[in-house]
Amino acid sequence: MPELPEVEVVRRGLGARVAGATVARVQVRERRLRWPVPDALASQLPGCTLRGLDRRGKYLLFDFGVGTLIVHLGMSGTLRWFGEPPALAPHDHVDILTDRGLLRYNDPRRFGAMLWHRPEQGPLASHPLLANLGIEPFDERFNGQWLYQASRERRVAVKQWLLAGQCVVGVGNIYASESLFRAGIRPTVAARRLSLARCERLAQAIRETLSSAIERGGSSLRDFVASDGSGGYFQLDCGVYGRAGEPCRVCASPIRLIRQQQRATYFCSTCQPR
Repeated sequence: MPELPEVEVVRRGLGARVAGATVARVQVRERRLRWPVPDALASQLPGCTLRGLDRRGKYLLFDFGVGTLIVHLGMSGTLRWFGEPPALAPHDHVDILTDRGLLRYNDPRRFGAMLWHRPEQGPLASHPLLANLGIEPFDERFNGQWLYQASRERRVAVKQWLLAGQCVVGVGNIYASESLFRAGIRPTVAARRLSLARCERLAQAIRETLSSAIERGGSSLRDFVASDGSGGYFQLDCGVYGRAGEPCRVCASPIRLIRQQQRATYFCSTCQPR
């Protein structure tokens, strides 16, 4: 599933291309995504000019002034930009044709979403999909103290706590394992047991891990490609993720694999003590 780094890579790749573009036509071939694609897209978007493209967590926010298009890539969704419309491929569900080119949404599993939010529905931040998201990891307020205060009553394992996204968004399965490895924290430790010093290391590790992933174009394990069709390479730099049984890059101990709520967790038992 595309996580924050992958979505940010898409946002950066599309930003300069789509900002200021005017929609000519919207074609919806398949409405049955995670939620039905609104009929309003085909009627309200033509003639609208895109003012800007932002991101909140794993959601892309296309600001058209008269409303915001909220896009989630789900498990296998991609947003590709084409100067000229290419031949249709399987699972090409939505086309947004502009005066600059074509934005095409493809999603084999159809777990993604394209929703339309109008100003009269209230502030965008209050949308049900956005209202309960945690702080952005690159927000200047996010630090060790933030993690420490948020974790005091949390009995759940720290990795599961990070994945929940209520304290900080964007630390998906790959990046939780990698951040905890960089911080020297075992994924099974209860969040409330973290000291302030460990929280400070973890906050720094989260930022460093996500920044590195964005610089490397994200992680392309299965379906993810950027808006130009290129893949990411962060998976080649992973210290623990996907390396079960291989020697730790720091101490040479074998990397371990366990399951936490049916999610694969990788760690080094030497570098990440209890």
